[in-house]
Amino acid sequence: MSRVLYLIACAAGPTRQVGDGVRAAQARGWDTCLVLSPSAARWHAGHIQELEELTGHPVRWEYKLPSQPDVLPKADAILVSPLSATSLNKWGAGIADTLAIGIPLEAVHLGVPVVVQPFFSTLLAAHPAVPRSVATLEEQGVRVVWAPGEPHPTKQALPWPWELGLDALGM
Repeated sequence: MSRVLYLIACAAGPTRQVGDGVRAAQARGWDTCLVLSPSAARWHAGHIQELEELTGHPVRWEYKLPSQPDVLPKADAILVSPLSATSLNKWGAGIADTLAIGIPLEAVHLGVPVVVQPFFSTLLAAHPAVPRSVATLEEQGVRVVWAPGEPHPTKQALPWPWELGLDALGM
């Protein structure tokens, strides 16, 4: 039986290469399920089927209705990568208005290991809510892993180290 990883990606630059993150997790033996923020899902609107073929699971980005069955297996671990400043601050405030925030917000309190890799500019990081949100997540047991160069200067594209987040899971 393989381990199940939820790879949750928010609308931030590295999300465009989320398939690389899925493949990196699969290479480590993870049965990888993909959850996108609503904005990230719009970025991949023409590629959802390809991502579903890659993972072997439906790609989720919306809450299901109570009458609908769960379509993903239970997660053994969660990697939120990349985590945008918007999603970080919503999560830090306990606002679970998207599936991409609601799943890890609940999971950490169920004992599921959760790792996040923030990706946003130094301008966004300068807001006082950001360090408070990071501290709030860490106090709840979320492991925050900063990639080299993060936060980054505005409009700077960096290669995304999916491996850092996967290494931090320690599984």
